[in-house]
Amino acid sequence: MKILFLGTHGQFNLGDELLLETFLSQLGSEHQYAVNSYAPSFTQGMLKPRFNVQAFHTTRELPRFLKHLLTSNLLFFGGGSIIKELYASVGRNPYSTLLMILATVTFAKQIARKKVVMSNIGVGPLMTPRGEMLARWILNQVDFLSVRDEKSHRTTLKLGLSPLKVNLVPDAVFANPPEVFLPDPKPSPPSNKTRIALNLNFDIENPAAWEPFLKSLAGSLKHIHSETPLELHALPMQSKFKANDDLSVLKGFAERIPEIPFIWHDPQTAQEAAEIIAGVDVVLAERLHTLVISSILGKPFYGLVYDVKVQELVDYLDMTEYSRNINQPFAAEELTAGIRSVFASHEQIAVHLCERSANLRMKLGMYFDVLKAKAIPR
Repeated sequence: MKILFLGTHGQFNLGDELLLETFLSQLGSEHQYAVNSYAPSFTQGMLKPRFNVQAFHTTRELPRFLKHLLTSNLLFFGGGSIIKELYASVGRNPYSTLLMILATVTFAKQIARKKVVMSNIGVGPLMTPRGEMLARWILNQVDFLSVRDEKSHRTTLKLGLSPLKVNLVPDAVFANPPEVFLPDPKPSPPSNKTRIALNLNFDIENPAAWEPFLKSLAGSLKHIHSETPLELHALPMQSKFKANDDLSVLKGFAERIPEIPFIWHDPQTAQEAAEIIAGVDVVLAERLHTLVISSILGKPFYGLVYDVKVQELVDYLDMTEYSRNINQPFAAEELTAGIRSVFASHEQIAVHLCERSANLRMKLGMYFDVLKAKAIPR
């Protein structure tokens, strides 16, 4: 089959690129794929020769997009928080994503007469009646729909979709076993410091909470370091393409804590990010797929919850106790106690995450078998 695969690609976000690789691996290398990207050469080079892929620019190649839409057998949206209003911190029209997807899905169904699949997506936040209306128009046209968390599932039912239409499944990246990320795992060298991989993401739900959060985080890490020497490892999941990318934010944050050693990394693939995670003792992160990779590798983490999808993930993993919603005010001492609780329960958390990830991987294996049988008939 020829499959037109749409998502947020080519923005050098390691989580988005990992989702794309995961879906294509699950769907199979025997198909032809057309994939949108803000950096088509990068995306095509990343996927070849494993997959037969033609990448086209997301915004600059409308004729090629329409050609692929008209000649493909299937329109496939894979993963990501795509049915949502944008936060003010993004700096764009809050409905821009919804309107773009509505136009695409409506053209595919009403003009091109194509089957539309949305798999393992996030639905929300939808903060206004207009946002809910646009989301309802989109989802009612989808032939096969699955969402990746309980909140998305509740939101789709609130919009009026039938429970028989909405499948609840884990984030697709959990389909990957540890060896996808670490084909040749090596033991970490011993250290007299506690090594923490730190990931920060500027695009939080409540922009007014960002500066207070950074102050509390800096105070917490300084306090822990005064009693338990730390070594921080930068773990940016996006280090280019936009202002306030993860690497820039981490560099700014490092200036607040000059007394703590900071080891700089700039991973360009999910596998390189996984090597950083494997080499530390604890992960302290906002990004969803940083926490997902940590879970697959059995690396204890403390989740910095910046929006609903991360809250749903930590709830789904039974890790709420080891997380903090950074959109709400809190004292540095509260964060200190939370991070220390991960230190204290390190082995138990590692075992728990390995068991939970293995269970989710099994569920996803069964789910993708059903998806391929229904959406990609032989």
